[in-house]
Amino acid sequence: MTQPHTVGQFHVFDTTLRDGAQMEGLRYSVADKLTVAGLLDQLGVDYIEGGWPGALPSDTEFFARAAEELTLKHAKLVAFGMTRRAGTRAEDDPGFRALLDSRAPALCLVAKSDVRHVRQALRTSPEENLAMITDSVRSGREHGRETFIDCEHFFDGFRHDPEYATLVVRTALEAGADAVVLCDTNGGSIPSDVTGAVTDLRDRLAADLPPERIRLGMHAQNDTGCAVANTLAAVEAGVMHVQGTANGYGERPGNANLFSVIGNLETKLGLKVLPDGCLEKLTHISHAVAEIANMAPDEHAPYTGHAAFAHKAGIHASAIKADPALYNHIEPEVVGNDMRILVTEMAGRASVELKSREIGVDLSGDQAALERITKRVKELEAKGWSFEAADASFELLVRDEVEGGLPRPFTLDTYRVIVDHDPDGATVAEATVRLDVEGERVISTAEGNGPVNALDAALRKALAERHPRLAQLDLSDFKVRILAGSSGTDAVTRVLVTMGDGETDWTTVGVAPNLIEASWNALTEGMAYGLNRQ
Repeated sequence: MTQPHTVGQFHVFDTTLRDGAQMEGLRYSVADKLTVAGLLDQLGVDYIEGGWPGALPSDTEFFARAAEELTLKHAKLVAFGMTRRAGTRAEDDPGFRALLDSRAPALCLVAKSDVRHVRQALRTSPEENLAMITDSVRSGREHGRETFIDCEHFFDGFRHDPEYATLVVRTALEAGADAVVLCDTNGGSIPSDVTGAVTDLRDRLAADLPPERIRLGMHAQNDTGCAVANTLAAVEAGVMHVQGTANGYGERPGNANLFSVIGNLETKLGLKVLPDGCLEKLTHISHAVAEIANMAPDEHAPYTGHAAFAHKAGIHASAIKADPALYNHIEPEVVGNDMRILVTEMAGRASVELKSREIGVDLSGDQAALERITKRVKELEAKGWSFEAADASFELLVRDEVEGGLPRPFTLDTYRVIVDHDPDGATVAEATVRLDVEGERVISTAEGNGPVNALDAALRKALAERHPRLAQLDLSDFKVRILAGSSGTDAVTRVLVTMGDGETDWTTVGVAPNLIEASWNALTEGMAYGLNRQ
């Protein structure tokens, strides 16, 4: 196993706001970037790469505002840019001056390490490229900035010409770079490539440099799906600086997911890379960054996903009932997550018992009820219900069986929905509901922009006087899925409705041959659950 490092020796370098911002469909405002930087600092990363001042006006503004508004407790802000241009001095290069003017305490300079890129992209000589690196690193250091070199296309360049790629790294280290980062820019490497290249490089550098001077880093793109694995392979081969992005955001398939990297470094490789108490914030910060980016959190992300410690198969639940460690690779609380038991058609009695315990119902002493609930779940799931997505419906089912039924706010007599489409193309839906509310017959009519919205409005109107708390329940999400019918021509509709009361959210499910009936079932269950929460 890799020997543990202490915080400060090992660099955790986040590039969410620079490389991660290149993800298709993702755009941060300057205010967003300031908020994300604050979250990453709470996580305890060492460096936050904020962008490219001088190249992008919004990044220039970010650094100007950060210098005045952002107080970081753990991290240092990093300005990204290029080494100086060929044929000039770093002091005279406008791009390099913009990095210094950003007031960031650290710089990350991209340099060419593939001789083909030097000749064809930079259109300069291999010798001048080395001079550009030396001059830029020395200038950054002379101005009191920590200075990192990102060796662009390192692994491709090392395969093509290992002598020149090594010379680039050695030159940067000898000039005083705080770390030289090996970039898998095209993302085409797999772990064995990384292990071989890093090991070979370190052997080559050891001929001229003492071990303490050989500080290498890793920046992995995810084009092979190996970015996290490549980063870990590099660490095991001796790098002491890792770069990545929140949730793996980035161009093409993205970057190494820094949260997965951190989780593996801390819990698998025994490396202490975050300050005390920070690892347990991993899940919260992953989801918070996703919300700011206007991205749905990845339910299945390692360590931080909602499903990362969710168990569905009955044999899993049976083992977890005996000892959760039998099927969890770590305790979920270590990274701020929690374990969930999913109740589906695969569920056995152990799954139902554990899930019921989560909602405060102990079925261990009532085997008859456990058998009834398990049988009912399997029957409904076979018809299209989905209790793993609708915890509130599962709770209502369990409490109905065990407690004789939770109070329902009304009994339905009938409902009717009419949709009018006028010659001008306008569509108006009208719903009428006839209910028995505490022994009184209530009729209510309301309009909506669609049949489900009209039903929701009519139902709330009918119940408003006796159940004013309904006004606090918001319908926040509505999902419809058409399930294939048994004959291939009919169909079943499944509707998931998510409601909330400002404190928590819950989801209920409705299944029926048509959209209106399925929606009605999900709506009424959601309201019943919300009112009973009181």
